[in-house]
Amino acid sequence: MSENKDQKFVYDFTEGNRDLKDLLGGKGANLAEMTNLGLPVPPGFTITTEACKVYLESGSEPVELRAEVSAHLDALEQKMGKKLGQADDPLLVSVRSGAKFSMPGMMDTVLNIGLSDESVTGLATQAGDERFAWDSYRRLIQMFGKTVLDVDGELFEEALDEAKAVKKVTVDTDLDAGDLKKLVKHFKKIVKAQAGRDFPQDPREQMDLAIEAVFNSWNTDRAKLYRRQERIPHDLGTAVNVCSMVFGNLGPDSGTGVAFTRDPASGHQGVYGDYLQNAQGEDVVAGIRNTVPLAELESIDKKSYDQLMQIMETLETHYKDLCDIEFTIERGQLWMLQTRVGKRTAGAAFRIATQLVDQGLIDEAEALQRVNGAQLAQLMFPRFDDAAKTELLGRGIAASPGAAVGKAVFDSYTAVKWSRSGEKVILIRRETNPDDLDGMIAAEGILTSRGGKTSHAAVVARGMGKTCVCGAEELEVDTKRRRMTTASGHVIEEGDVVSIDGSTGKVYLGEVPVVPSPVVEYFEGRMHAGADDADELVAAVHRIMAYADRVRRLRVRANADNAEDALRARRFGAQGIGLCRTEHMFLGERREMVEKLILADTDEERAEALEALLPRQKQDFVELFEAMDGLPVTVRLLDPPLHEFLPDITELSVRVALAEARKDPNENDLRLLQAVHRLHEQNPMLGLRGVRLGLVIPGLFTMQVRAIAEAAAQRIDAKGDPRAEIMIPLVGTVQELEIVREEAEQVIAEVQAQTGVELKLALGTMIELPRAAVTAGQIAEAAEFFSFGTNDLTQTVWGFSRDDVEASFFTAYLEKGIFGVSPFETIDKDGVGALVRSAVEAGRATRPDIKLGVCGEHGGDPESVHFFHEVGLDYVSCSPFRIPVARLEAGRAAAESSGSDSR
Repeated sequence: MSENKDQKFVYDFTEGNRDLKDLLGGKGANLAEMTNLGLPVPPGFTITTEACKVYLESGSEPVELRAEVSAHLDALEQKMGKKLGQADDPLLVSVRSGAKFSMPGMMDTVLNIGLSDESVTGLATQAGDERFAWDSYRRLIQMFGKTVLDVDGELFEEALDEAKAVKKVTVDTDLDAGDLKKLVKHFKKIVKAQAGRDFPQDPREQMDLAIEAVFNSWNTDRAKLYRRQERIPHDLGTAVNVCSMVFGNLGPDSGTGVAFTRDPASGHQGVYGDYLQNAQGEDVVAGIRNTVPLAELESIDKKSYDQLMQIMETLETHYKDLCDIEFTIERGQLWMLQTRVGKRTAGAAFRIATQLVDQGLIDEAEALQRVNGAQLAQLMFPRFDDAAKTELLGRGIAASPGAAVGKAVFDSYTAVKWSRSGEKVILIRRETNPDDLDGMIAAEGILTSRGGKTSHAAVVARGMGKTCVCGAEELEVDTKRRRMTTASGHVIEEGDVVSIDGSTGKVYLGEVPVVPSPVVEYFEGRMHAGADDADELVAAVHRIMAYADRVRRLRVRANADNAEDALRARRFGAQGIGLCRTEHMFLGERREMVEKLILADTDEERAEALEALLPRQKQDFVELFEAMDGLPVTVRLLDPPLHEFLPDITELSVRVALAEARKDPNENDLRLLQAVHRLHEQNPMLGLRGVRLGLVIPGLFTMQVRAIAEAAAQRIDAKGDPRAEIMIPLVGTVQELEIVREEAEQVIAEVQAQTGVELKLALGTMIELPRAAVTAGQIAEAAEFFSFGTNDLTQTVWGFSRDDVEASFFTAYLEKGIFGVSPFETIDKDGVGALVRSAVEAGRATRPDIKLGVCGEHGGDPESVHFFHEVGLDYVSCSPFRIPVARLEAGRAAAESSGSDSR
């Protein structure tokens, strides 16, 4: 029972508007908005998401709901001049889901509710078309059986295929009224056998059961999987839209279609969409019959075409965005069934945002909110090399761009199974349906032989940023035999490698080489915005990035350990280095020097090993400071456990054992093995590492500080502008930092005295332990900056060993909804984030001018960047390739907070 007796659970289409998406869902809110605009929308009403929530929480509908539905149904019947399911002239309705966020194909729809053995003849008489009436009735039983009564949909499909085979036809429109009557009888037998009950003849029972089925569809496995993939909250519920039916299957002057006000694949303006004559409802989206391009509607029904073009312009101007529209034409009368802001590819998002600015529909701040970092990252992926030798298998519709290569698989289960084994796969289907979602997520790309740009495969792939080619009619897909045959007779078996180009629609045999994206070339300074298609995209990216850079408060640095990476990061727009990991400088030929340091038995041996490392470390820093001249470079002193620089214990033990068996022992190997055993720890990531190394091994940190100071002095002598910052890792208490800081200041003073160069080297620490975050106010007394190491902070807050848990149980946690997303991918705001927020406040309370940043992987994650802006960090640092993404998201975060402040 609902808590508020005055709560309203049902709204007529004339009562809502587009701002009520939380209550009416996206579909219901937009149907109301189109009704308010005076567009031709069939009358109907919406059951709210609140009613769904009550149902899902209690297991039963709100007690008020039936009466409210009855009142709105009575009003609808009066408006239409007929009653639901009446025998002589039945009112028929559709029952459709409609959540706040679009979830294409993930929830349920039932059409033609109100038809029965009695009313089907009345519909035939009124329509003057017996075939149409029986076709509508068989569709109702098929949809109702699958959706409401949970009958296997394949049983209906097989019966339909059998009926066509008996008639020796290939499309269902060639079945006549007599064939469809027989099919209806067959369908009802299937329902009785599978559901254990007859197909309901009471129209109100049909509607009530369909409404309940839509509520239940919110929690189907495919719906939950889609929400996890798209990060849609699980507690929103869905609205239910009950709409009077209009029919596209009344003959050649009727039809159904989907239209876009711009091309959702490219963003170009024009006439885009699909139309299918003599068809109903889901036929276009399902891709079961191949459509014709929307432009052909002009020659089929010019009056409806011209009206649709005017409505499309009205909607795009009203919504100020690309609109996705579903419509039906019933005997020359156009009806609007749905509109929503359309899903689009990454490239289209950037193009459309700048086009709308140029048209004066939105400003630059809004354009920035229309794109996101995930889309920009997608644009930076490689594309196929046009100059490569290829073997073309066929061509379909370019539904969602990208270059995807993988082994051919023909069902969702195999796609998931092979993907989990490390194989890259291309999911190939005749057409996809919502049950294929897990396979679509697992695959590198999707290829279908049926459907168009508005098919299920195309819409879902675009939403996920997944490469997709649809409607490749010349490719015959045989899912049962797990093979695909080309027009020339070439057979592609499961496991054969294919390449699909979602930008051109081309399908190739084998692996096609890839080349860098033009957007990456632009960021690296190798391409400038021009006039062709790639240049047009680059120009759009350039404009939006320029605005993001103007408005963002967060600076963006790079995680880089050498001059080459630093220079690339700088080209990508880095404003310094937020993390230079010095342990990477001790690999390769220098590993032997580290071994000598570890094996040193005396102070002299240790000093000798450190002396050998010093000039090499210094040169590393000279090159790094030169590459980042004028920008800050945060150098983290040695962090990982020393055993990581020693040989593997198993490999070394075998080597020693074999040498002893030959009676030719290697003294150095013996000493190394002893050292490995001595340094062995049960949990090395919580053992002797970070600041603890600097305190336990005399001279290690002072050698590194000396190398940094001498390198900075050398660059100043060369008229450079080095801005080095020294970062002490894994500090848990201020006393550790104070000891290291005192030693470092002494070394810096010595270098200043020796070189005569004044050095300004900031000293700070990483905050990567819970204790450091909790005592940040104390630590700030000895630190000029904090850099949050959110990788280790996440491990220590959660008690996770990242290398172990991601492989062992993270998948289960994600599937069970414990995680919406991995806490190593996006910052855990409630746990790790709370510690970051409190540490920021405590640090600034002690030292108001303290510099605050983050250098974990979260620094390049779009959602995390918004959090770091919110808590007041000064910069984020991430890998060079993610710098443009961080720049964009920092701009979006600033524009978003500015907009909310102004409101």
